[in-house]
Amino acid sequence: MATSKTAKFLLIGGGLLFVVLIIGIIAIALFADTMGRPSVPDNSVLVLSVSGALPDYVPEDQLTKALGIGQQQSFTSLMTQIRKAKVDNRIGGVLLDINFPGIGWGKADELRDAITDLRGSGKPVYAYLEIGTNREYYIATAAEKIFVAPPGDLYINGFAAEAMFYKGSLDKLGVEADVIQIGPKYKNAPDAYTRKEMSDGQREVINALLDEYFTRFTTAIAETRKKSVDDVKALVDNAPYTATQAKTQGLIDDAIYREQVDEQFKTRLGYKSDDKLRTIRGSQYRDIPSDSLGLNKGERVAVIYASGAINVGRSSSGPINGEMVGSDTIVTAVNDAANDKSIKAIVLRVDSPGGSALASDLMWYALENAKAKKPVVVSMGDVAASGGYYIACNANKIVAQPSTVTGSIGVFMGKPVVKGLYDWLGVTNEYVMRGKNAGLFRETEKWTPEERAKMVDQTNSIYFDNFIPKVAKGRNKTVEDANTLGQGRVWTGTQAKQSGLIDEFGGLEKAIEIAKQLANLPADKDVKRVIFPEPRPFLETLFGGDASAQTREEQTRAAILEALPADVRRSFRYASLFDRMQKGEAMLLMPFELEIK
Repeated sequence: MATSKTAKFLLIGGGLLFVVLIIGIIAIALFADTMGRPSVPDNSVLVLSVSGALPDYVPEDQLTKALGIGQQQSFTSLMTQIRKAKVDNRIGGVLLDINFPGIGWGKADELRDAITDLRGSGKPVYAYLEIGTNREYYIATAAEKIFVAPPGDLYINGFAAEAMFYKGSLDKLGVEADVIQIGPKYKNAPDAYTRKEMSDGQREVINALLDEYFTRFTTAIAETRKKSVDDVKALVDNAPYTATQAKTQGLIDDAIYREQVDEQFKTRLGYKSDDKLRTIRGSQYRDIPSDSLGLNKGERVAVIYASGAINVGRSSSGPINGEMVGSDTIVTAVNDAANDKSIKAIVLRVDSPGGSALASDLMWYALENAKAKKPVVVSMGDVAASGGYYIACNANKIVAQPSTVTGSIGVFMGKPVVKGLYDWLGVTNEYVMRGKNAGLFRETEKWTPEERAKMVDQTNSIYFDNFIPKVAKGRNKTVEDANTLGQGRVWTGTQAKQSGLIDEFGGLEKAIEIAKQLANLPADKDVKRVIFPEPRPFLETLFGGDASAQTREEQTRAAILEALPADVRRSFRYASLFDRMQKGEAMLLMPFELEIK
């Protein structure tokens, strides 16, 4: 049937409209990147929100930026704003609006270091809290003044570490975990399946971590609030406090509302009483290019983010498993950076509890090859344990915070045995096999003595033939010394430095400083930080070139899962982990559940 003139007109008109729309979006993007940058009045106060999930790094989405849609703030972005504010003469001071940031104690140390560095420029930094718990207050103590809303509270009532165990639930379901682990005293990630309470080794490690963190916490308060450590410990024992009580105890400077903080800044910055305080929010200031302030320019240094549990394949993010470090993604990024002659050094940012032994080794090998071409420096975030330490151990230098959780050098393998569950459900099954060990991963049978012996050999090979020798070589230790530091033991950054598992204290900035030194770059000149893998081109983003983009169904499922309690999502993570082990993957992983509050 011939197409009518009206239909042809509509088709042509629709096509032209689509083209005009695309051109318009591109024009908006270009305009937004140039003319749409915010102005920064002189003597302004930069208001930074220290809140939300704060993942280590979020790639810039060019499409959402072009459409004026706000992007999720990352920890890297927050640190960049602080770095810019230090050198921007238009910024007179900084207000930190701290509201339950989703970071651990390692990043809290890194943020405190950045705040202290900013204050070194002479600019006042104030912290404002509505409700403050240990972590929020710890960050705030780096500021010149701390303010809490009058109806707010300060919950600095000590530290607690949580570990969850599922054996009781598995027993009720008729499911048994058949597990092999190297370093059974300390490699306690499998304990979640095999025990109902902490082992002596796990309790020893957690107590050591709590001792370290509590000492750093009380010392920081004592130094910044001009008190003795004993007085601070007494204050902790008597917490929580209302805002008024916290002021009386000298823990904060005043109990005032957010608008009243502006008046404090006006006085501090020399405003007239009838002047309005000039402010700029971090979401706006983010659009001020770093190079316009003399930063992020010069010789090129690659920065690669390895954030999340380690897996074979591509990096991803979801509500159950959270962020996942994919070996394919990281290997490609490392190889590209190593082969790019304009890149003078590579900084790998690791924030990972570990995961797949295979994926960890693939990334280790890529970094080993890269190190032959240019310096490789590792910056550890909140945690770089087990597989996270595996991929870091061969770097030229390793940098971590005193509170970074690292080590956990050990291996485990296992499988779920669901015979009891099947019996309860009335399910029967039969296996027809060829080969003596064809039933190695049968779900209804524990390993036979012969099968277990073979799996022990597999596990020992990963630990004694791969993990330990690579740690020994990377850290210039004997195999015996590396094994002594292994056994699955988790260490703080302070302990790791004492034992030679890391080289320096610091965050990403310290790692870049060391990378410059190793690459013989001028110490007094900044470098251009090039993120690998590079962000997708604008048109690719526009036309949906990402094969991993979620479908509407996946987005709906993710939203439902995100609404579940955190403890339930943790259970799902463990189920997912067992599924991977069922396929024969050995795990280099610290406990998911280790959370210090």
